[in-house]
Amino acid sequence: MWWVMRAVVFTRFGPPEVLGLREVPRPSPSDGEVLIRIRATTVTSAETGMRQGRPMWGRVILGFTGPRRAMRTLGLEFAGEIEAVGAGVTRFVPGDRVFGFTGFKLGANAEYRCLPQAASLGAMPAGLSFEEAAAVVDGASTALYFLRDRAGVRSGQRVLVVGASGSIGMYAVQLAKHFGAHVTGVCSGANADLVRSLGADDVVDYTREEVTGRGGRYDVVFDTVGKLGYPAARRVLHRSGCYLPTTGLVNYWYAVMAAVTGAPRVRCGMSADKTRALPFLRDLIEAGGLRIVIDRTYRLDEIVEAHRYVDTGRKRGNVVVTV
Repeated sequence: MWWVMRAVVFTRFGPPEVLGLREVPRPSPSDGEVLIRIRATTVTSAETGMRQGRPMWGRVILGFTGPRRAMRTLGLEFAGEIEAVGAGVTRFVPGDRVFGFTGFKLGANAEYRCLPQAASLGAMPAGLSFEEAAAVVDGASTALYFLRDRAGVRSGQRVLVVGASGSIGMYAVQLAKHFGAHVTGVCSGANADLVRSLGADDVVDYTREEVTGRGGRYDVVFDTVGKLGYPAARRVLHRSGCYLPTTGLVNYWYAVMAAVTGAPRVRCGMSADKTRALPFLRDLIEAGGLRIVIDRTYRLDEIVEAHRYVDTGRKRGNVVVTV
């Protein structure tokens, strides 16, 4: 039936089993909107946190006792085709292959999604599958935002990437190398070869040694998983260096204190608007400058299993869901 679609829905916070595949009304594009037939999406650690209602401050957006009605279908990044367009749409036409990011609107764990034509949406890189295109959106654009826009990484600098085998970290390694930096990746020994193959000049196995005990200084410490923390990062940063955290409200306090005391800077932020990043990434991918790593692929009706796997913390790169 054309007026319904399948979507993953949850009505309470909890374990993966709170997720269920349901039939819901299919959306129609309003003026200035496009209707996207989603072909692939992903499961990220951010979404498994949302499913659990974590961090607690995030419930201001998600809902205090359970997910708000508008946020009961997760899904941040996607790839698919333009199915229909609303009045006034000029950027896209039906049949265009696109990849993009839903942001705070969520909703990509479904067969269809409406978004404004001005949303974080762009033409897919040539030669990529839908699965590969979905897997590059958030991780790569977040790494680009922090390394290029927040830290201004440039040739000759030394960059430490914590969580180098994750969905942000693996792109951070490659982008830092693209900008000419000397890159050290922090990951488990099991992922060391992968991180080296992505371009890391050096790898620290966190199961065997502490990066703060190595000696040496870095211009940038990019903590993609929030494991190192600013107090530890200070010990390996040049005084003129900066710490880039992707999570943690406490880092805004550290940023203020660092500015007052002249300590290594803390550059916080949130990569929510991907409009500028997507064309850059498309060109880089088409030039062969960015490798995409997919750990596992699940079907939409296997979403619970996909969340269970991401919950283990052992994923390498991206977990993709085909729709």
